[in-house]
Amino acid sequence: MELAVVIIYSLALLMIFLFSLGQLNLSWHYLRARRKENAAQHHPEQVKAWPIVTVQLPVYNELYVINRLIDAVAAIDYPRQKLEIQVLDDSTDETVNAIAGKVALIRKQGIDIHHVRRPDREGFKAGALKYGLEIARGSLIAVFDADFVPEPDFLKATVPYFTDKEVGVVQTRWGHLNKNYSLLTRLQAFGLDAHFSVEQTGRSAAGSFINFNGTAGVWRKACIEDAGGWSSETLTEDLDLSYRAQLRGWKFKYLEEVEAPAELPILMSAVKSQQYRWNKGAAETARKNLGKVLRSPIRLVNKIHATFHLFNSSIFVCLLLAAVFSIPMLYIKFLNPGFNFIFNLGSIFLLGFFSIGYFYWVAAKRMEPHRTWKYFFKTFPFFLTVSMGLSLHNAFAVLEGLFGRKTPFIRTPKFNVTDHKKRWKGNIYIKNHINLMTVMEGVLSIYFIFGIAFGIHLQDFGLILFHLMLAAGFGSVFYYSVRPAFYEQSA
Repeated sequence: MELAVVIIYSLALLMIFLFSLGQLNLSWHYLRARRKENAAQHHPEQVKAWPIVTVQLPVYNELYVINRLIDAVAAIDYPRQKLEIQVLDDSTDETVNAIAGKVALIRKQGIDIHHVRRPDREGFKAGALKYGLEIARGSLIAVFDADFVPEPDFLKATVPYFTDKEVGVVQTRWGHLNKNYSLLTRLQAFGLDAHFSVEQTGRSAAGSFINFNGTAGVWRKACIEDAGGWSSETLTEDLDLSYRAQLRGWKFKYLEEVEAPAELPILMSAVKSQQYRWNKGAAETARKNLGKVLRSPIRLVNKIHATFHLFNSSIFVCLLLAAVFSIPMLYIKFLNPGFNFIFNLGSIFLLGFFSIGYFYWVAAKRMEPHRTWKYFFKTFPFFLTVSMGLSLHNAFAVLEGLFGRKTPFIRTPKFNVTDHKKRWKGNIYIKNHINLMTVMEGVLSIYFIFGIAFGIHLQDFGLILFHLMLAAGFGSVFYYSVRPAFYEQSA
């Protein structure tokens, strides 16, 4: 039994270390790409004739943000005769009437906008996009989720890149409408900024596969069709189609300098539903596409990058295993001094921590150049702590994806809350309840508090900081998961 614990713990640490090296490698590629970009600016060819673009807005019960979304898209600066807007509406509540009224008003302005309703919600978002694609008149397809507010120049900033006939997708960077609303929104922005700066640009610079992020991007219609179309086989239809398209030889263009603002979730329950979908969907996509990637004729280094990309979410499984088994490891070390070498060897994994820290430092320097030190050291410890606290929730999502357990597409509730003047209480889409997962997060917080006391009792202080962060992480996730439920009960 002791040997099994040691092996599992060591393998989990090894995978975390390898993941951190991957992050360090992306940081290197990103900085190299930035230096090249500063040395020589590359611009697309000038557009001689603007192509027809269909903007697809897949929505499902988005009462609080639908008017904001449609108004923003209708204000896009693009030749009117070349612009089509599809509101792909699967709603089952009063959102339907809100869309109908707004679409009627926009049509009076001479804009080609359609309220598209299908017979059923089969395939969820992927099904809606597929249904709209069949009747779209554009050769280019832009997609925006309901929480986005695109800038008027979005299409004129992205469409010119399609003068390269091999480009199948242009993806832009997500911005944040409510980054400073709370600590929770600041932490989400911190993590997303790293993905949309260092990770996406780094993968692109390395010639590796990147992904369309589900929204705030433009597809070539021929690329979607050539890759086999939208599929609901995974919860991340965007990542799935991205890999199928790149395996077919299509180029993806990532524009870090073009920002598409969006609203971040303000409640832990909403963050969890989003994280669940992203992490489980990534695991499902890995299960579906890894074999195709390994058999493809791309370079070995790109296969390695793609493998780590597809299994990114699996880091939460490794983190959870390393955390849970770290306390038994203290006892094993106490009883078997011969295992000390494993703990001594484990110090090398501090390099992994610094690699991950450097990855986020590079992103922080890009996003907050005038206050990088203050911003990074004020945010990164909290980000790492809460990420640890989400490891149970995310690990279960990953395991469900890897083992093929199918679940419905669960939307992330939207709020239209960008400052403290607006209220979220009374939002009809928030369904708060304390489930078993939340209870387990509370139990794990207590477990790691015990780990702190146990380490002090054994006078072994090597893991105390780790256990402090775990106790705080699971405790904060538990607290913010149940807090809205208490509000509802007291209302």
